[in-house]
Amino acid sequence: QVQLVESGGGLVQAGGSLRLSCAASGRTFSSYVMGWFRQAPGKEREFVAAIRWSGGNTYYADSVKGRFTISRDNAKNTVSLQMNSLKPEDTAVYYCAASRSGSYYYLDEYDYWGQGTQVTVSS
Repeated sequence: QVQLVESGGGLVQAGGSLRLSCAASGRTFSSYVMGWFRQAPGKEREFVAAIRWSGGNTYYADSVKGRFTISRDNAKNTVSLQMNSLKPEDTAVYYCAASRSGSYYYLDEYDYWGQGTQVTVSS
């Protein structure tokens, strides 16, 4: 059974940093793309960042490029999202997801989702 468990969310002031982690279990993810999405109240879930487990290619939404960094730890089977220079508009529930297809941008390309972790950035 595939499980993705996020952690690391919380409350931070604007300009601060948080590091989210996603612990993946239940299968081998070496051929997967791992992504982070977020959903703010009243808005649709949107792509934030993704990484190919094999090769490590990374992809970012324009809104977070230069501030967020996605990485993976093969030994621990975890994917992390380092978020720096946080802004109030980054406030959302952040979700980890896994895609078998190799595509990374669209929600329906992802097969497995975590439960989400809340990130709140105060001004």
